[in-house]
This record gives sequence, C-alpha cells and structure tokens, in this order.
Amino acid sequence: MVTVQQVRTVALGLPRTTEHLIHDRVKFRVGAIVYVAFSRDETVMGFGFPKVERQALVDSEPRVFHLPDASNMRFQWVQAWLSELDPARMEELVVDAWRMVVPKRVAAAYVAGLPDRR
Repeated sequence: MVTVQQVRTVALGLPRTTEHLIHDRVKFRVGAIVYVAFSRDETVMGFGFPKVERQALVDSEPRVFHLPDASNMRFQWVQAWLSELDPARMEELVVDAWRMVVPKRVAAAYVAGLPDRR
C-alpha cells in the first residue's frame, strides 16, 4: 500500500514540480500541466500515461489499474488504487508521468543526476 505522503516525497523531489490543492484534491504539476492527482478521499491516484498503452496496462492488472471516467478519457491518464500499489511501482509511475510533462533535457539531466539549470 502507498500513501499520499509517499507520493508527495517522490513528486516533490522531481525538478519543477509544485503541489496544489484544487477542489479538495491534491495535485502535482509542472507549470500548468498536472501529472499526478488524487481522488478527494485519497484512495485513487491518477497519473499521466500514454493513451495508446493504457488499455493494455489496465487489462494486465485490473486489480491495480482502471481507466478514468468518460470525461477524462481524452487525456493521457490512468488511475490506480493506492491500496494495491507498492512503493517501487508508484515511484516508477510518478517519474514516468513527470517525464511526459517536462522538457526532454530536464528529464535527461534528472536521469543523469545533473542539476536543473532551467
């Protein structure tokens, strides 16, 4: 099981990430782009994920992952039950979602362990 605090620790360690409380929901974003968000009851984590791969992810582990509601299907987004995620998998998903929204050079610098020079 993963907690919002564990996700917060990972997300806030990523360059350019800011945390916001919007409509009683914790969200992490880079600029105006949200890459991780929680349900109001903090049982579900939504995260950026390529549209073309999301159905395969959900089909492979339906106990862990599910598609967003119909109004959010247009976005590159998948959801996971926090109770079913382990910390290592959560970190992988959060970092991959973050990499989708930052410039490629920022992601490459992070992977290489270099500071963000903006």
